[in-house]
Amino acid sequence: MEGEEQASIWNKETVPKVMKIVSTRLSQRDLISLLLLNPWLHRTLISYPSLWLTIDLREMNNVGDRLIAALSLPRYHHVKQIILEFARDIDDSHLQVLKNKCLDSLQGLESLNLNGCQKISDKGIEAITSCCPKLKVFSIYWNVRATDIGVKHLVKNCKYIVDLNLSGCKNLSDKSLQLVADNYQELESLNLTRCVKMTDSGLQQVLVKCSFLRSLNLYALSSFTDEAYKKISVLTHLRFLDLCGAQNLSDEGLSCLAKCKKLVSLNLTWCVRVTDVGVVAIAEGCTCLEFLRDEAVMIYSSCSHI
Repeated sequence: MEGEEQASIWNKETVPKVMKIVSTRLSQRDLISLLLLNPWLHRTLISYPSLWLTIDLREMNNVGDRLIAALSLPRYHHVKQIILEFARDIDDSHLQVLKNKCLDSLQGLESLNLNGCQKISDKGIEAITSCCPKLKVFSIYWNVRATDIGVKHLVKNCKYIVDLNLSGCKNLSDKSLQLVADNYQELESLNLTRCVKMTDSGLQQVLVKCSFLRSLNLYALSSFTDEAYKKISVLTHLRFLDLCGAQNLSDEGLSCLAKCKKLVSLNLTWCVRVTDVGVVAIAEGCTCLEFLRDEAVMIYSSCSHI
């Protein structure tokens, strides 16, 4: 009898105290496993809403059905972040079901990662973004099915995007950049890696209108010229800039970037036209620079040592 009483005290008092400390350091998968151990753990963990603000299903199987099941549970009704990175089986039909059955659970979503989900098309983007009016972070890296129509749905449904990753979406054109420029003037981070259909004209629209950009990734884009690169100088808040593979960037264009006084990280790998002249201009102008990568050599500096 005494043993049962001690066990009850342990479950009612000790377990909640311990789990309150430990649970914040556990992965979501571990937390879900703990739910199955005993009723006390289940009740304790469910009572902490902050533990269920993220759904992380990256690289898992049967993700579409798992996500629908999760969002049907009361504990995920206030989810803020969903990560589906490389969940290859999720497709448009799953996102349409979410729109029809789980709309309320997605109203507060702020971050959505669809990286590598190659079965999702413009229709899926329309369905999921229509559920997330408060979305701030949207990432759809390596999606070859997404077109300018998908970006049109995004800007229509989600007005507060500040972090946008379109890396590898090779079917997006200047139309997408125009939509971004017109609708996301508070944008802070933009990744256009390998968006090969984009030109100077589209990029310039973004540079002129999205003046709060702090991070700009133009990795592996050889189509841009100095005409666009010079415009980057208007980004007075810019801290991170990746120009790896900018084959048309000259010393003249690079020298203009020296006006980005807050620049901390700059990648110039394989910028084959850049010489010491351009690098010296950057060294003298960007006094906050901490990381510079030039060609195949990585240089770390505090700028006072450049």
